[in-house]
Amino acid sequence: MASTYLTRTPGTGVTSRYKGTLSVWLKRAKTDEEDFIFNGFESSSNQIKITFKSNAQLQINTVQAGSNRLVYETNRLFRDTNAWYHIVVAIDTTLATAGDRCRLYVNGVEETSFSTETHIAQNSLSFLTEDSQPIYIGAQQGSANYFDGSMSHFHLIDGQQYAPTVFGETDATTGEWKIKTNVTATYGNHGFFILKDGNSITDQSGEGNNLTVGAGTLTKTEDNPSNVFATFNPLSGAHTMAVNSTFTNGNNRVVCGGTVYNPFPSTIGVNSGKYYAEFKLNSAAADAMIGVFAKYGASGNYLGSQTQQYSWYVTSGGNIKSNSATVTGAASVGTYTTNDIIGIALDCDNNKLYFHKNGTYITFGGYTQNPSSGQYGISITDPDSTDLGFYFMTAMDWGGSTRAIWQANFGNGYFGTTAVATNSGNGYAGAEGSSIFNYQPPTGYSALSTKGLNL
Repeated sequence: MASTYLTRTPGTGVTSRYKGTLSVWLKRAKTDEEDFIFNGFESSSNQIKITFKSNAQLQINTVQAGSNRLVYETNRLFRDTNAWYHIVVAIDTTLATAGDRCRLYVNGVEETSFSTETHIAQNSLSFLTEDSQPIYIGAQQGSANYFDGSMSHFHLIDGQQYAPTVFGETDATTGEWKIKTNVTATYGNHGFFILKDGNSITDQSGEGNNLTVGAGTLTKTEDNPSNVFATFNPLSGAHTMAVNSTFTNGNNRVVCGGTVYNPFPSTIGVNSGKYYAEFKLNSAAADAMIGVFAKYGASGNYLGSQTQQYSWYVTSGGNIKSNSATVTGAASVGTYTTNDIIGIALDCDNNKLYFHKNGTYITFGGYTQNPSSGQYGISITDPDSTDLGFYFMTAMDWGGSTRAIWQANFGNGYFGTTAVATNSGNGYAGAEGSSIFNYQPPTGYSALSTKGLNL
């Protein structure tokens, strides 16, 4: 959602200037920049700001007549880029008890530990809902400090202070906090419910308070609080490659960079089951490589330079590399270039690895690979006996003046912001049934996601 935001300016007839609730499910993509969730803006002297600060604290700040009336800054830091958070801000400034006037909940639990805690004065304005006051979702007024990540099930309530149990509930089987699909709420004159179904900004509350896209393009993703997909991991601090690369599009696009090169992992690793993912090369580089690894290499080593690493290396006609040597039977399997889509099929049950280019599997040992039947797979080390105990998928490059640009589709249905372009036009699902791929995944292979892991 970076460089994209939603906005609405209501008319008159606000239900309450003092009571309101905001509820949203969100997933962060970056944690080192200020990310605005919500900005209710009358002026710089009269507004509410709900934001992740650049140090990953969650902050609520209301300003009235130029003075801070409410400041909450959590001690907790929100740095998990592979998790969905349910944020609820519930305000009623008419209440007598100061600590009850603004309550902050994350995943159904009230936040009570703050580095800064300034309770809002009684009968101060909330600025969640105001007549003729524009609101911004995913940006600060003036189109700055965009939220980088995903949002779902956004509720704004005009006139009620609601508990998080109105919007979420604990799963009786798993114990996880999840979306409540049958929300019963009074939204008030300026309230709304959007993002219920992907990128829908049509108000689902019945109040008719639709929003508009203020800038950028709002993109639907299959990634949601009930099914979290893997992405490239930008937080792999042990890997200089990851640190110096540029991640965008919810960490599904990476411009490789830096002077020291190590593979950066997918956010989900696996040691059992069968999994499929697709990677699109947007900018060709002579040293582009793609594959899986279960052992971190030393600084400066390329993917495939170590044991427990397997890489399709575009140089020298295309070889599969492991432990700095070409895998027997995998010499000159072919090269790939700009706009080619590389599929990886990883079988952790039988310790086999398969690659395709644009839907055609490589020839290994003189035979075309067939992951559906389990034939002609590249043998890999049993993940349980590896250094990490898991395999991670990755794509990178290793040097040269031209940096590879890779886009990943772990099943969310997009390469960057572009939907997959399949012959059917609808995409193909993995075995778990909730993913969208450009090419048909092999029989029995799931997306690298929580549903794919049966979590």
